[in-house]
Amino acid sequence: MSSDVISSADTSWMLVSTALVMLMTPALGLFEAGLIRTKNSLSLIVQTFFGLTILSVLWVIVGFTLTFSPSAAGWGLIGGLQWFFFNGITPNNSTIYAPTIPGTSFASFQMMFAVITPLLITGAVAERMKWGAFVVFIIAWSFLIYYPLAHWVWAKDGWLARLGVSDFAGGIVIHTNAGMSSLAAAIVLGKRKNFGPAIIAPSNVPLAVIGAMLLWFGWFGFNAGSAFAAGEVASNALLVTQVAAAASGLIWGILSWKRSGKLSTIAVISGAIAGLAGVTPASGYIDVQSSLVLGIIVGLASYYAVILFKERLKIDDALDVGAVHGITGIAGSLLVGVFASTIINPSGPSSILQGNYAQLPIQGIGVAVAIALALGGTYVISRIIDATIGLRVSTPEEESGLDITQHAERAYID
Repeated sequence: MSSDVISSADTSWMLVSTALVMLMTPALGLFEAGLIRTKNSLSLIVQTFFGLTILSVLWVIVGFTLTFSPSAAGWGLIGGLQWFFFNGITPNNSTIYAPTIPGTSFASFQMMFAVITPLLITGAVAERMKWGAFVVFIIAWSFLIYYPLAHWVWAKDGWLARLGVSDFAGGIVIHTNAGMSSLAAAIVLGKRKNFGPAIIAPSNVPLAVIGAMLLWFGWFGFNAGSAFAAGEVASNALLVTQVAAAASGLIWGILSWKRSGKLSTIAVISGAIAGLAGVTPASGYIDVQSSLVLGIIVGLASYYAVILFKERLKIDDALDVGAVHGITGIAGSLLVGVFASTIINPSGPSSILQGNYAQLPIQGIGVAVAIALALGGTYVISRIIDATIGLRVSTPEEESGLDITQHAERAYID
């Protein structure tokens, strides 16, 4: 623990940021519910909201200590148990990670990351995963994939952190991780019945837009809050977050307009989310000009990745999590090695623009490790669950919809 003086200004900003990131989880539920069929809308909302409860409790009990406490064996693979049940995490002292805010504030902020990351996968497995299997999945995934990877990248003694991998707010730990895991889970689950254009029609586009707006709003806390202080880095992170999201949303809108002859609302909001995910790892390190270029790059990459995964490879990632989060997380994390500037953040990495050619391959190692763990680990977890309690609902249950068969409720009354 640290005895540095706790700043009221920094603490206030982190309290606001924590609330903003918490808002993103129910916002995710609204976004997803609006983009799938009516008979499954509530299933996404309850998965995200109930997931918020499970994963918050799990974080307090053991998640935080496994992620951020010093590695028990000194290898940087997983944290020890010294902060079990938040033991020693107090409002009176800070941690080594954020010396000007209370330890409780740092732990609370990181809790929201640990909550939303596995819940991003709900968009990929929508409309066909059993409720019980979902609960087992997010718990197992947190223990076996999220906590270890977050420790490797973000803990002071994490082996990837020691290597020099930089991930300001979660491009590797959150978006690459959840996006690649989504592809693995979707492959194991298999395609939805009658997979094709007929089942892609959204049930409530205005609801999806509300969810997207709240996600965009919450992302300011997500990225700017990762500075852990109210100052220059947070201010710049907020600006570049806005610019990258806008650029990517613009790209998706233009490409969808060109492809179909009509401007798609869903394309614009999906593109904005892609830009937000893509700028996340770089938001604390790049200037506004670089964020504009980054937004264009991740917009192009994610738009064409959707076509590749869904139309060419026929992977039924229902809400394109692999493209919108995974591909953008990969691209944004690699672009840290191209655009990062110590002028923006003296504590961050330098990049090719400053003559440092080593950071890009280092970022590549971090991305490769995340892809391997996410794809391989999620595939194994999904296969084990499928072989034991079963992963997918029956065909009659899928046809009736998960709202009724899994929760005995309806989103809308006919």
